[in-house]
This record gives sequence, C-alpha cells and structure tokens, in this order.
Amino acid sequence: MEPSEIQSEHVTARNYVNGDWQTPTQEGLDIANPATGAHVGTVPFTSRAKVDEVVTAAQAAFEDWSRRPVEERIQPLFEFKQLLEERQDEIARILVHDHGKTLEEARGELRRGIENVEVACGIPTMMQAGHLPNAAPAIDETAVRKPLGVFAAVTPFNFPGMIPLWFLPYAVATGNAFVLKPSEQDPLTAQQLFELIDEAGFPDGVINLVNGGADTVDALIEHDDVAGISFVGSTPIAELIYEKAAANGKRVQAQGGAKNHIIVTESADLAFAAEKTVSSACACAGERCLANDVVLVEESVYDEFADLVVTIAANQTVGNGLDEETDIGALISREHEQRVRDHIQTGIEEGATLLHDGRDVTVEGHEDGNFLGPTVFGDVTEDMVISQEEIFGPVLGLSPVADIDVAINRLNRSRFGNAASLFTTSGVDANKFKHEAEAGNLGVNLGTVGPMAFFHFGGRKASFFGDLHAQGEDMIHFYTDKTIYIERWPDA
Repeated sequence: MEPSEIQSEHVTARNYVNGDWQTPTQEGLDIANPATGAHVGTVPFTSRAKVDEVVTAAQAAFEDWSRRPVEERIQPLFEFKQLLEERQDEIARILVHDHGKTLEEARGELRRGIENVEVACGIPTMMQAGHLPNAAPAIDETAVRKPLGVFAAVTPFNFPGMIPLWFLPYAVATGNAFVLKPSEQDPLTAQQLFELIDEAGFPDGVINLVNGGADTVDALIEHDDVAGISFVGSTPIAELIYEKAAANGKRVQAQGGAKNHIIVTESADLAFAAEKTVSSACACAGERCLANDVVLVEESVYDEFADLVVTIAANQTVGNGLDEETDIGALISREHEQRVRDHIQTGIEEGATLLHDGRDVTVEGHEDGNFLGPTVFGDVTEDMVISQEEIFGPVLGLSPVADIDVAINRLNRSRFGNAASLFTTSGVDANKFKHEAEAGNLGVNLGTVGPMAFFHFGGRKASFFGDLHAQGEDMIHFYTDKTIYIERWPDA
C-alpha cells in the first residue's frame, strides 16, 4: 500500500490470519485522515467466532514453532528488520496519513520499533537461564526458559508503528505465537507492518493480525488458548484489562495513562529546559504517555522560565505532518480534539492563568483537520483538574514551587507514576531526585524519558498494572516460564 493509495483510494483494513489476508465481516468504523478530515477507508471488526479461528491457528503453529532451534526462529526477524530499514520512509508517510503526527516523529517512532526487533534478535543469549553442576551430591540442576503458547497485544492509536514492536519480536523469538489487535482509530500502519511480516518468512500462523473493538478484545482475553495479554492505553481501560485477564488466568501487563512532571531548579539552563519542556508536552500533539505537561519551577526563576516557554510555544508551526516545516501535527480525531478543548476551558474556569492560547490556530487548506496549537497555563495549582488528569494534547501547565523538596513531594502525590524529569546543574539535586521521585522512568536534563529497547519501559502506580513491563529483559520473563531440570546419575 503506497501513501498515494491512502490519499486517493478507499482502503479496507484486513486481518492477517494463518498467512492469509482476510476481510472481517462485522461492521466497524470509518477511517479519516486527521489532517484533512478526508474519509480514507474502513476498518471492519472481527467476530468472536473468527477470533477463535485465529487463536486456534496460532496454537497449532506454536506447536511446531516452539520446537524449532532458537537460531532458526530469529532468522525471519533479521529479514523483518531489513525490510523495515528499507521501507522506513514509506511506512512513515503512511503513518502520518493514518495518525496525524509529523513525518519526523513518524520516522523516529519507527526507529524505536526497529530497535526492539534488533534486541529480540539477541534472544539466544537472553533466554539462557543457568546451570549448576553438583548442586547437591551427584545432582546437577539446570534452569531453562520455555515458551507458553499464544500471546496477544492490544495496542493504542498514538504509536501505531512502535508499540506493536514492543511485544511482537520478543513473543515470537522466544518461541510463542502472537496475535496483534491494533487500535481501530489508525489501523493502516499495522497493515504495513504485516505486509513486511508476510515477506519476512515467518511460518503461517505464528504472527496474526485481527481488527476490532472491545468485543474482539474480550474474545482474546477470554480464550482458553491465549496465555497472556499485553495492553497499552488509558488507565481506566488498562485497569479493566488487567482485572479481566487476571480473572481468566492470563499473564497480563497493562500500561495506563500518565500525568508526568518536570522540575526546573534555579540552577538549570533555563533556555535549554524551556525548549525541552515545550517539546515534551507538545510533540506528537501531546498524544503520548511520556509527555511531561506539569512543570514545577523554583519561584526565583519562574517568571523568566515562563516567558521562555511562551516564546517557544508561540513559534511552533502547526500543520499537516507531511510538511517538513510542521512542528505539531493533527490530533487523532475530531472527538479527541474537542476533549482537549474541554480541558482547556476547564483550566480557564478553574482560575489558571492562560499564558498562550492555541485554540484559534488555523491551517490553510486543511480547515477540516483536527488541529490545536500549544496552550500554556501559568499558576496551575495541585487541586486543578488540568494538574491531575491526563489531557493527551498540547497543553502545558506551569506552577511555582519553593524548592526541589516541595516539587518532589507534589509529583509523588500524583496517582500516576509513568515519568518525571529534572532540569538542574546540581549533582546533589539530581541525586535527591533519582532516589526520591516516584515514577518508573526518570530523566535528568531530558524532556522526554524514553528508555532504549534494551531497557524495560517503566511505569508505576496508576500508570501500570502488572509486574513485567514492555521491552528488554522483562519481555523474556513475560513470554517464558522457567523449568528446573534436576538430574542424578548414580554410578553403576
């Protein structure tokens, strides 16, 4: 599927089942280009009966795939990585049409996804578990990791290229079969990933794609042959997925929402901190769980920092993500745009100071697009809704604080614990922050704290439900179970 096809033709999202492309039969949703509002396709939904067929095919494929040598299992991953590298720009352009973010952001997202494929190619080493000769008199003990069966992942709209690759490469490299249920809001990027999977040489049934909504997800969660569920999305849905999956005896990891904080101390490089702060809150139109959109600034530098932030925000270019000069692309849907606008209005009514209003932005030639410019509030207090709830849009709130201790205590009171950042030139303050801040991803002099693929993606409190996170070594533990071999060979 070329980018031009999405612009000019009606595309129907399809399932990929047991090596074949199939069109679901249940009515689903229309697909619109977020930047233009143009109707570009349809995503039909998958019935419960069809989900059963998919999982049954995956289970059958698992029986053979799990017995293949690990070196053989990673060969299609090497091919998949090469195809991703070759077609990265093509897929990035389709992702922009599908989601609305900028081309640079789409390229960066796919780069992070490719990194996960690279890490999964190292499974032969990562799956080693341990051996101890003579653990007891004449007894040797060996721990081995074994795959468990069919795993499914339910992924969100905001990173349709990257987040499926948090899970898929590790699941199949460890010997499991896999089913992806992408977001129904932008399913065309997943179609492109599976075009490459189809070329890469995986055996039929090992990797499958199903489109659908809540009923499709429930069918996966409730299926007896699904061993585990991975989910990324909002906190209410993450908690619901966690409870349902656990009640059905599944392994489950459910990444939820966030309300991330930045602390700016008086020793920080304020110009650098302001630049990274605006980028963190507004890149990807604010639609990411690592967006730091509450900024706690020491009182002595608050006014200077606020002026810098407003100046940077005012100079951001909002537009079609395919235009190279665009800094902030479109929001995913008209409904979501309205939700963000409602939060801005709530902030005004709560008494926050509106330092920069992005609601009146216009993009010439794209009057039907879902656009918002950066919006900056000042004097945001802890009790305000805009300080507590995830907005998922380009909205930033600044708060003056007495010192770093007050700031850390405030961020720790948040019910979320996904990420937090500190800007400082003080090693003492950085050490305090690293030891005391309660979030799963902590950054010093970083606006957005995104761990590399060989580290797990952190998350705490209401931002994560489970105990094994996405990416890295955690995925090996999630997708395998340790078996202990205990052997005695007495002398004849």
